[in-house]
Amino acid sequence: MNVYLLQLVNGVGIGMLYFLLAVGLSIIFGLLRFVNFAHGAFYLLGAYFCYQAVAWGLNFWLALFAVPLVVALLAWLTERTLLRRIYDQAHEFHILVTVGLALVLQEAVILVWGPLGDNVATPGLLQGVVMWGGFVYPKYRLFVIAFTAVFAVLLWWVLEGTRLGSAVRAGSESTEMVSLLGINVFRVFGLVFALGAGTAALAGALAAPIRGVDPFMGLEALGVAFVIVVVGGMGSFAGALAGGLLIGIVQSVMSTLWPEGARLMIYVAMAAVLLLRPHGLLGRG
Repeated sequence: MNVYLLQLVNGVGIGMLYFLLAVGLSIIFGLLRFVNFAHGAFYLLGAYFCYQAVAWGLNFWLALFAVPLVVALLAWLTERTLLRRIYDQAHEFHILVTVGLALVLQEAVILVWGPLGDNVATPGLLQGVVMWGGFVYPKYRLFVIAFTAVFAVLLWWVLEGTRLGSAVRAGSESTEMVSLLGINVFRVFGLVFALGAGTAALAGALAAPIRGVDPFMGLEALGVAFVIVVVGGMGSFAGALAGGLLIGIVQSVMSTLWPEGARLMIYVAMAAVLLLRPHGLLGRG
């Protein structure tokens, strides 16, 4: 029984990382109606910036705070100088530009850090395991669960209890109405895009000590993020959380029951949800 409990807890941890990865993509689409295929590249940058900071001997906790801010700034500059110019274009153009941006960032990572992956050391404070009776679990993974839970509450407060959150929620319904209220829509767009990229980078930084880093992890993350957004519902914060937890638990439990098909079951779960809820678990119809 302990092995299934372990995989369930693992699934919650993976699911919370998936939530961080997907929530920005969901919010960006909900507000901007913009299909961002470069989202996985910000996750990639977050992981590699964390790796480089630790390699330079910087404190992991400082890196965990600074890396999302640096990536968010890069994303804000990208949105302001490039992506803002194509919002009015067809979705096919959005896809072409963001796929191109993702490939450029991926190749830049390969040029700087090489084509091979590497490991990131777990911070000393969180090395080892916690034992409850016969249940043994790594300290770092417990930290990831607790940290992402607190961050999810903070992000929910930002979206529900602040002026920016009100503008985001109103803008997801009608950007024209937000403009008429005197709010600078493009400023809100830039902040939301930076917030989404920053949360993806935070997921990458947290995941680096667990899975290491490699130049192709952004492509893998992008596929998972889109699955979660579809499962949870486009533009839904709660949907991203529910979708991330569902996919994380399914993947973790199936890795014990059917290791070869664990990745496949992610897409089976997505298909099952769409058959029952075509707009996702918490999506708007």
